[in-house]
Amino acid sequence: MPDTNEGQRPTGSEERISNLDLVRGVAVLGILLMNVVMYGLGVTPYFNIDANGSDDWWDRAVGVLGEVLVDQKFMALFSMLFGAGIVVFHERAIAKGARATLLSLWRNALLLVIGLVHAAFWDGDILTVYALSAPLLIFARRFSTRTLLVLGASTMMLSAVAAVVVQTTVDRAGSDLGEYWTFDGNFSDAVGMWLLVDGFSRAIGMMLIGVALYRSDVITGRQSTKFYRRMAAWGIGIGLPLATAGVLFVSANDFSADVAVIGSVPNTVGTVPGALGYLALITLWGRRGATVIGDRLQAAGRMALTNYLAQTALGLVVLQGIFDQGNFARSQLLVFVAGVWALELWWSAAWLARFRFGPVEWLWRCATYRQLQPLRRDPFE
Repeated sequence: MPDTNEGQRPTGSEERISNLDLVRGVAVLGILLMNVVMYGLGVTPYFNIDANGSDDWWDRAVGVLGEVLVDQKFMALFSMLFGAGIVVFHERAIAKGARATLLSLWRNALLLVIGLVHAAFWDGDILTVYALSAPLLIFARRFSTRTLLVLGASTMMLSAVAAVVVQTTVDRAGSDLGEYWTFDGNFSDAVGMWLLVDGFSRAIGMMLIGVALYRSDVITGRQSTKFYRRMAAWGIGIGLPLATAGVLFVSANDFSADVAVIGSVPNTVGTVPGALGYLALITLWGRRGATVIGDRLQAAGRMALTNYLAQTALGLVVLQGIFDQGNFARSQLLVFVAGVWALELWWSAAWLARFRFGPVEWLWRCATYRQLQPLRRDPFE
């Protein structure tokens, strides 16, 4: 562990990469668009838009647009940023004279604890997956950009391959699918294993890609405008049509058990180009100059962990505590999303105007370095 004040000083504002914060802010808010379905409707409607909350054309349209524009895309962005963040932290720890690998492992062991506590309240936690995957990223950071991209894309595809295999084990009645697709009972071991592979392969794959994009100055926003325009056109032009094809395929088969698992494949394949397209669009927007909403999104990104956990707390209290889960339409859930977005954009900027880190980020940082870190901002800073 580091034993010098230099190795333990907090990252100053001049060291931050604003594009990372902006993309992270958009990602953490975007994640809520899908997670709110699980908060308000349950597990099954999260995977099967025909299961509940889509009784009229408007609500069904909300579900379809969520599958095409949101599902997997913003989580992919979040995963890319986490992968890049591991390398950023490691490189800065080395520059400050810290024992970077041990410090990084300790930091992610703490994240695992946070994730396990979060998972005790909500099954959709992703922090445990990130924490368990971090040692692989610390090791893989040495690979070339090309190798990272190939490994990342190949790892992502494991989910698609597994989906094809597991679909062959599902009976026509769908009894193997359980709450994944039908609300009834538990899913089979094969489906459960696929869900586990899906979660880890998509997270690790996008984290590896995130490291590659950081190393090649793509995710930091340092490439040319022409580069990002081309990346946006190709990414959106490939990713979103693939996701649309997946929804149309499942709908054409009347959301039957025969396509319940394999129907996720087009969206999974389209996630990499789709997320890259979103990254490019966000970067291009950020280049247009400072705006109030842009500044607030950057603040939300700097407090991404706090905001991610706060979304779960608000979702469970409001949509399962105050109200009854399952009694919402998908369009009604958008009202909750808008309220949480407004709240997080407000409090992130207000908090960081006075403090250096978000509250959970500060606690995580103190535990990482095993000493109190400065929290309040210098009024002249």
